[in-house]
Amino acid sequence: MFPGVYGFTWEPGNLIFLGIFYSVVAIILGTMGIVLVRSLKDFQSQKADQIRWKLDFEDLPEGNRTCRHELTGEFRHRTCERGFDCRECPDHAKLVASKIRTIHPGYETGDEEGCILGFDMPLERQYHRGHTWVMTEPDGTTTVGLDDFGSRLIGEPDEVRLPAAGTSLHLNGTAWHFKKNGSDLRILSPVDGEVIQTGGKKAGWYLKLKPLGKKMDTRHLLRGAEIRPWLAREMERLEFSLAADGVGMSLADGGALVEDLSKEYPSLDWDAVWGQMFLEP
Repeated sequence: MFPGVYGFTWEPGNLIFLGIFYSVVAIILGTMGIVLVRSLKDFQSQKADQIRWKLDFEDLPEGNRTCRHELTGEFRHRTCERGFDCRECPDHAKLVASKIRTIHPGYETGDEEGCILGFDMPLERQYHRGHTWVMTEPDGTTTVGLDDFGSRLIGEPDEVRLPAAGTSLHLNGTAWHFKKNGSDLRILSPVDGEVIQTGGKKAGWYLKLKPLGKKMDTRHLLRGAEIRPWLAREMERLEFSLAADGVGMSLADGGALVEDLSKEYPSLDWDAVWGQMFLEP
């Protein structure tokens, strides 16, 4: 049935067969090519995100790289050396396996359920150090939003740039961008996942993801009794960052941050403040 094969003739039936055969081959090769190109782009994007995060993390002041186990009082002093990725940290695995969590006195008391230090931080969510939250849904997908602390820092953004459906996100890579007062603020992805839907501030969440593997790995995220000491440390970091610009903490009645802190001091270098607080030095 192919040219050069004994008995082949250029008859209409053979020509139709060849046309169909080579069309199928072309479609298969084309599809494989597209998949290969997309995979290569995803790989390059992941590598670029990993390199960028490694450099950014090393540029963070030591006080901004505090290990989660120092926050909870399990270590007197401990600096994270793994880019806030506890998944491969043997010490974290041992502490979790021991089921011994020596939480600093007062870290689990004095707050209403879901309201921690004046912030709306539901305990059923898990939190990334870059101020995003993660909620695993019953269907196995994951919802990602900006936590209340981060939302008050930014206030009402001028523009939000969300990734398209089908985009692969990687831990500590780019999740989405905010534009505010001429600054372009990159929000870090709290997990690895593929975007299946986007929302926004009015929706109360920004991304819905499905796992890149069989299951979403969230071992590196803060949860439960870790949230309060982390927020307390973040308040200290923010106060220090504002003090560097000659401004003290701006608090509303009751001790919580105002809804849009940048409006209180429009002349500040907010690009630097946001960079510090969202781990973008």
